[in-house]
Amino acid sequence: MTHYIEDLQPGMSATIGKTITDADIALFAGVSTDTNAVHLDEEFGKTTAFGGRIAHGMLSASFISAVLGAHLPGPGTIYLAQTLKFKAPVRPGDTVKTTVTVKEVIAAKKRVILETICKVGETVVIEGEATVMIGNKPA
Repeated sequence: MTHYIEDLQPGMSATIGKTITDADIALFAGVSTDTNAVHLDEEFGKTTAFGGRIAHGMLSASFISAVLGAHLPGPGTIYLAQTLKFKAPVRPGDTVKTTVTVKEVIAAKKRVILETICKVGETVVIEGEATVMIGNKPA
């Protein structure tokens, strides 16, 4: 569903969930070329502060883009900016729930500012803020 600038109000939100698989991590490593052993090698991961393998932070962050582009505001959304604060690791098998919430609508500039949160259970793993551009309803 596409939302236009006229449709959006502070407090509107949308959420998706995705369980992280070993295949997701391997594919993301291939696409991003981030082959850090902490993501791909369990034995190496055990030697780190995480005590095991973790998913790429940007893999989880990419779910924010999925919500923005497919749900809220939806198709036609143009990503302009994103802040991210990584708060906790995501491990293979974890389900990441990503929620975006409209904070501010700047209709004159066709801009929307949204709070972005990724959680595993009740643990916030990523928090931030996105700025997007979205058009007016067609005449």
